[in-house]
Amino acid sequence: MLTVSWFSAGVSSAVATKLLINEIDRIIYTHIDDQHPDTLRFVRDCEEWFGKPVEILQSPLKSVEGAIMATAAHRSRVYVNGPRGAECTRRLKRQVRQEWEYENAGPFRYVWGLDYDERHRAERIVDNQLYHKHAFPLIDRRLSKEHAHEILKASGIRRPVMYELGYHNNNCVGCVKGGMGYWNKIREDFPEVFARRAAMERTAGASCINGVFLDELEPGRGRHEPPIVGDCGILCEVMSL
Repeated sequence: MLTVSWFSAGVSSAVATKLLINEIDRIIYTHIDDQHPDTLRFVRDCEEWFGKPVEILQSPLKSVEGAIMATAAHRSRVYVNGPRGAECTRRLKRQVRQEWEYENAGPFRYVWGLDYDERHRAERIVDNQLYHKHAFPLIDRRLSKEHAHEILKASGIRRPVMYELGYHNNNCVGCVKGGMGYWNKIREDFPEVFARRAAMERTAGASCINGVFLDELEPGRGRHEPPIVGDCGILCEVMSL
């Protein structure tokens, strides 16, 4: 059975991949044009750390706006984000993975970078993808997001710039799944992205935040969590990398 790491270009995903690197046959990163440009630098640095190539896939829709507008062109009602997840995630990531699965012989064993505080998400993955086997190396070792950042820091690799700016994930700049505090921080850090997403919402007729369009969002609403810092001492608790 082929073991595949679906590398998200986030810190937790990088550490999870490294922990099982000797068991992994292929490492795949699905790129979206809305990622911060520093993301590809991080992918290259991790590729060297892993000692194995990282394959890059991308949807022909390329970007968040490409995915949302493609949906708007074929549906009378557009769904941007909500309880079922985000439309861009479905079209730019999930469909790319499903097409890859169709073209390759399965089932597979997938490696995911969920941390110990995301056990509920891991359970959903297992329940929704019964055809494949799944590995969660951070959860198995009871490692948190903070632990993962400390491990990456010890490797000498610079984490993606989005973390340094205070964001908790290296998602797209202007992730439609963000809340009010997140979007008000995007408004300050990336005003041009905020403006594009606000215009996209109006064109699509649907909002990222339930009940509030971005161009109606009051500055200062919501809260944004403090930056992630490493949990000192974790290197004494985990296997050597």
